[in-house]
Amino acid sequence: MRGWWREIAGLVLPVACGGCGRPRTELCPECAEALTGPGPRRVRPEPEPAGLPAVHAAAPYADAVREVLLAHKERGALALAGPLGGALAGAVEAAAGAVAGSGGGPLLLVPVPSSRRSVRARGHDPTRRIALAAAGRLRRAGRDVRVVPVLRQRRYVADQAGLGARGRLANLSGALEVVPGGARLLTAGTVVLVDDLMTTGASLAEAARALGAVQLSFISEIPHGLPAASAQHGFEQRAAAVIASSPASFEINRNSSRSWIVAGGER
Repeated sequence: MRGWWREIAGLVLPVACGGCGRPRTELCPECAEALTGPGPRRVRPEPEPAGLPAVHAAAPYADAVREVLLAHKERGALALAGPLGGALAGAVEAAAGAVAGSGGGPLLLVPVPSSRRSVRARGHDPTRRIALAAAGRLRRAGRDVRVVPVLRQRRYVADQAGLGARGRLANLSGALEVVPGGARLLTAGTVVLVDDLMTTGASLAEAARALGAVQLSFISEIPHGLPAASAQHGFEQRAAAVIASSPASFEINRNSSRSWIVAGGER
């Protein structure tokens, strides 16, 4: 309900650019261009958590990109889901293209879930909204894409703000699970985990762990004598895509020749 009122308010109240505050536009051309950054790149946090899939990001999390993400997530600028979804779509394409043998079946976008507490506070689920926008963009470009929100939180997770890499890993360890019946959905194509932001990589590593756990369970349930290769293949092709990653993760991967100031945090 809160998200509905925000959308109505956006039709009648003055708007300003989510990135720089320029009046009379949801997103100015300069800030829209910043969302694509240097182009989708492979990024790695330092330290890199065990089990982190190959992650591609559209832009460094700084300046206008940071403000646009916060405007959508925390300030209810829901119209920004479109351009943010476009940025995520580019990262998804790069992530899927980097996975060997990912040509069969549709792309399956699995959003990293927000907590119910966060969704209630914000009035919407920002990552799922952006994933749907990205899927729409990719389908219009001819891609077979589905959003499969099969992950959920299985226990309480503390606020990540103020936690370092080790604290975030401990906070999220074992926190996610695949919903009943979700494993079978994931065998239909190439799985790409999606999130709006990566800093330490703890959320994506935990999401990958949850998918890996259900993979083993699902394959063990296949009757003896029936092929398990297709099911195993779908899970092994995990990759991840985010809109933004900490600027340092671009530097560590030697994808950018510029120096970026690290800003912000994850979820």
